[in-house]
Amino acid sequence: MRSRVIAAAVQLDASADKSANLAAAARLARAAAERGAVLVVLPEMFFWRGAPSDERAAAETIPGPTTDALATLAAELRVYLVGGSLLEAAPGTARAYNTCPVFDPQGALIATYRKVHLFDVDISGHVSIRESATRLPGTEAVVVPTDLGVLGLSVCYDLRFPELYRTLSAAGAEIVCVPSAFTFPTGAHHWEVLLRARAIENEVYVVAPNQIGRGASGVANFGHSLIVDPWGTPIARASNQETVTLAELDRDYLAKVRRELPCLEHRVFRS
Repeated sequence: MRSRVIAAAVQLDASADKSANLAAAARLARAAAERGAVLVVLPEMFFWRGAPSDERAAAETIPGPTTDALATLAAELRVYLVGGSLLEAAPGTARAYNTCPVFDPQGALIATYRKVHLFDVDISGHVSIRESATRLPGTEAVVVPTDLGVLGLSVCYDLRFPELYRTLSAAGAEIVCVPSAFTFPTGAHHWEVLLRARAIENEVYVVAPNQIGRGASGVANFGHSLIVDPWGTPIARASNQETVTLAELDRDYLAKVRRELPCLEHRVFRS
C-alpha cells in the first residue's frame, strides 16, 4: 500500500463530438501522468455532452467503444483511471444509466458505479433539467479497494446526499471521487461548501473534477475542480479553464486525522 500518491482532477469542456472529447481527456490525462499522477479522475459526461433528445443514440454498452479507449489509456499511462461518467445503454428501455467506470494500471475494468441521485430541478431563470426523463437511477454504493487506498464512487448531484458518503466511508472509503458537471448558479454557492463538508464528515480525501463551458442543452457548468483533504482543507483547485489539477494524498495524514478526531468511531446511528 502506497503512503503518498499524486491524484489529478481533469477539467474540460466536453461537446457532442465523442472523438474530440476522448482526445482531450487523453491529452490531459497524459499531462497528469507526466507530472506524477497515479490516480486520474475525469469529469461527469466527459465522453459526450449533447442534447437530451440525442442521449439514447449516444449511450453505449460497457464494455464498449469508450470504455475500451479508457482501458487502453489507463494501461498506457499505468494509472488508476476513474472514467468520469458515460451513458450506459440499458436493455429494454430508451433510458440509460449515468455510469462511472474505474480501470486499474493494467487497463482492467475493476468497478462501475451507476449514479443514484438524478438531477431533476427547475431554478427559475437559471436552469431547468430533468435527468429522470432520459436516465435510470442506480441502486448501489460502490467502493473499490486499490493499492492507493479504498476509492469511494459518486457522481455530481450525489454530492447533496450525505447518507451516500456515510455509506461509502462505513464501507472503508479513504478517497472519494466526485466526477461532476455541476452547474451555475448552484456551483458558485454550494460546490466548495458541499465538497468540504463531505470530506470533514467522513474524514476522507475528495477528488472532484468538474466540467466547464456550456453544453448543447444550454446549461453552463461551474468548473473550479477541487481536491480536499480529510481535515476539509482545499489542497488544489482549478479556475474556469481546461486544465489538470493535482495534489498529493497522504495516507499517514489521513490516519492521523482519524486517530486524533475519531468521529467515525463515535457514530451512534450506524444503519
